[in-house]
Amino acid sequence: MIYSTLKKLFFLSAMAFVSACDANNVSDEQWRALEVNNTVLLTLPQGKVVIELAPQFSPKHVEQFSTLVKKGFYDKTTFYRVIDGFVAQAGPKDGSDKDKSVAQLAIEGEFITDKDWSFTPVQSDDLFAMQTGFKGGFALAKDNDSAWLTHCPGTLAMARGNEADSASSHFYFVIGQAPRYLDRIMTIFGRVVYGMEHIQSIQRTSAIEGEYAIDSREHTPILSMKLMADVPKAERIIIEVENTESTSFAERLTKRRTRQHEFFYKKPPPVLDVCQVPVRSRLIKNDKA
Repeated sequence: MIYSTLKKLFFLSAMAFVSACDANNVSDEQWRALEVNNTVLLTLPQGKVVIELAPQFSPKHVEQFSTLVKKGFYDKTTFYRVIDGFVAQAGPKDGSDKDKSVAQLAIEGEFITDKDWSFTPVQSDDLFAMQTGFKGGFALAKDNDSAWLTHCPGTLAMARGNEADSASSHFYFVIGQAPRYLDRIMTIFGRVVYGMEHIQSIQRTSAIEGEYAIDSREHTPILSMKLMADVPKAERIIIEVENTESTSFAERLTKRRTRQHEFFYKKPPPVLDVCQVPVRSRLIKNDKA
């Protein structure tokens, strides 16, 4: 029993070492710097989170969200709907004057493309789409003439009511398995690139049967939310992310699909879920600090 446990510990350590080496072996040319005007610094009691926005896919949602962030709209609001394995949702008190003060948005998360539109492919005949892939670090799916961002863990999307075009300011992070059945009926406009462990530690509000409901005073608050461009340079968290259009990323996809490591003595089917491909991030030393 002890020998078996030691073997498992050795294997896990070795796998962690290999993963770390793989990350370090990606050349500097394969990394992409984030644009400070499209990056948000979210401060929670647990720590800081960096979010990359996606104006190239959802420009109106990013514009409205960024405007609200600059106004300090979300500061001191809370995550009031947090379901384990699903989403963490935040915003002003529902129906309040603050809530009603924000214009509603039309769903425009999917975008029309022409046939030679380029992206890094992942899987054909996906469960939810004809094709999945990556563009600009974001996981997406597409059919013959349109494409859309997918609800992978860590994505940021705008919440809404039952009416299609009723989103305004409430938002959510995906914190569990990818709920891709929400694709195209909710608008994704960003993703977490740093501090996902803090998102995962947000207080759950959905009680299981037999438990008391979580008191609203225990809801996790947003201490502050700022565009990185508005954060003093000495306090910025500088992140670079993996370039998903690079040759090395495409090669990593192939290895992940074929599971070439000797650990896989029984080979899984050579298919790959786009939401099971983490896009790497790395922290860059802030010379202004």
